[in-house]
Amino acid sequence: MGEECHDQTSPDSSTGDSGLRQAIDFLSSLILLSHSIKVFSGKWQSIRSKLEEVNSGLIAFENCNSSENQEINDLVLSLMVTITECYDLARRCVDFSYSGKLLMQSDLDVISAKFDAHSRKLTEIYNAGILTQGFALIVSRPGFGACRDDMRFYVRDLVTRMKIGDIEMKHQALSNFYAAVVEDEKYVNVITELGDVVNVLVNFLDSSEIEIQEGSAKIVSVIARFDSHKGFLVGAGAIAPLIRVLECGSELGKEASARCLKKITENSDNAWSVSAHGGVTALLNICSLSDCRAELIGPACGVLKNLAGVEEIRRFMVEEGAISTFVKLSRSKDETVQVNSIEFLQNIASGDEFIRQTVVKEGGIRTLLKVIEPRSTCSSKTREIALRAIENLCFSSTSSIGFLLNNSFVDHLIFFLRNGEVSVQELALKVAVRLSGTSEEAKKALGDAGFMPELIKFLDSKSFEVREMAVEALSGMVSVPRNRKRFVQDDRNIALLLQLLDPEQEHAGNKKLLLSILMSLTSSNSGRRKIASSGHLKNIEKLADAEVYDAKKLVRKLSANRFRNILTGFWHS
Repeated sequence: MGEECHDQTSPDSSTGDSGLRQAIDFLSSLILLSHSIKVFSGKWQSIRSKLEEVNSGLIAFENCNSSENQEINDLVLSLMVTITECYDLARRCVDFSYSGKLLMQSDLDVISAKFDAHSRKLTEIYNAGILTQGFALIVSRPGFGACRDDMRFYVRDLVTRMKIGDIEMKHQALSNFYAAVVEDEKYVNVITELGDVVNVLVNFLDSSEIEIQEGSAKIVSVIARFDSHKGFLVGAGAIAPLIRVLECGSELGKEASARCLKKITENSDNAWSVSAHGGVTALLNICSLSDCRAELIGPACGVLKNLAGVEEIRRFMVEEGAISTFVKLSRSKDETVQVNSIEFLQNIASGDEFIRQTVVKEGGIRTLLKVIEPRSTCSSKTREIALRAIENLCFSSTSSIGFLLNNSFVDHLIFFLRNGEVSVQELALKVAVRLSGTSEEAKKALGDAGFMPELIKFLDSKSFEVREMAVEALSGMVSVPRNRKRFVQDDRNIALLLQLLDPEQEHAGNKKLLLSILMSLTSSNSGRRKIASSGHLKNIEKLADAEVYDAKKLVRKLSANRFRNILTGFWHS
């Protein structure tokens, strides 16, 4: 590519039928030559962007058949002089024939300023109404799989129209731009390669024209989806204008801005910048509006969840009334709003006892209990999220556990164990296991509600994880006397435990916990008798023979009790 560029004819040695066409050809040649320059790369990248912008403007003039206009002809003549100067600088950089770096840097700054002036003149000419309607016909987007140069030209043409066009033309260019980046992500790469494109889009976020503001917000929102390109938006100063859109923009503009900020704040380094520009207050104001659309609350809540990872910002949210706002939103009939608000409450209270207590005081737990009521119309997804939130918010507090036990939480859990979808059922089991380990009162409540028969059903589950959770819960629950009494009343319960201790049992549970349950049951006469008389006692004996300590301990206890009974019978005979 470099050798081809060396062979390009310089502007001052060429002739052509049309000055405008000649300028376009020379600019294209100069752009091509600039790609082979290895020095002062930053400055040449900036100059190349300006060359492409001017080139797009000249092509627009040519399409409008405006070559007879004297003002355009004067611009072309002046531009040819600058092109010639730039071509000379480019050749010297390619050949490393410049006299000094500082002098060359100064010359490049001068030439860059000249192209800026030409670009401003292009804008003045267009605004003066010299161009015909032909310029309004945006060039067709290259087909899928087009080469990068064609895509760059198309983007440059759109950017030129965005810069020098009237309101309608800007809006049309933004619409075409949005369609391009949505349908082909390669255009996002082109945008970030042409650095000034991002700057134009960011500047448009402050436009007083709603359509222009919305169009640019939608495009930057698409760019933000790509992790490798989010930095370009932050570097271009997008955060502050995005927040201004949240404060004063249209509904559609706010939605796009919130989606963009949600992606940007996935990097916690950007959280402080959003907060510093008033983003937290703007987002909370949006979420507190009674008529705010779910499409806006969802991403707004997503941004706040990201920001909640910073302790100082989290506390500021609480001071600004975030807890009260999101407890209200968690009662929404819209599933998206409800899910996002519950997740926010869970996130903001994570690891912070003060905030967790604030959630409780604001009625957050009562609201979550209503969500999981069997009679509620909430979806399984919402119920799962509410269950997780209850577990995370309540299980570390004795008072909160007491509140749950007194407000039908255990009844809700057993309902889901018996009737829920598989995902809800397994989550209810997990929550029940953890609840059973919190207090004696919880174990009693679970036993009184009829949990043990349900847990026994899970002991033979195909899922290893489910079997482990069920046996863990039972192990804790039978430590309570009245639960043991219930358990041994059904002969099948002990028989199942002994069957599961079969060394050849494919779905055997945690043997240590199973043996622990049986050891607890031997504390009652009924339990000992049923274990000793079971036809599956041999499974314990096999484990004892295999030197399993807990099995040997259980056999000794059963034997000692049997011997004691024999002695008791002898002395009373």
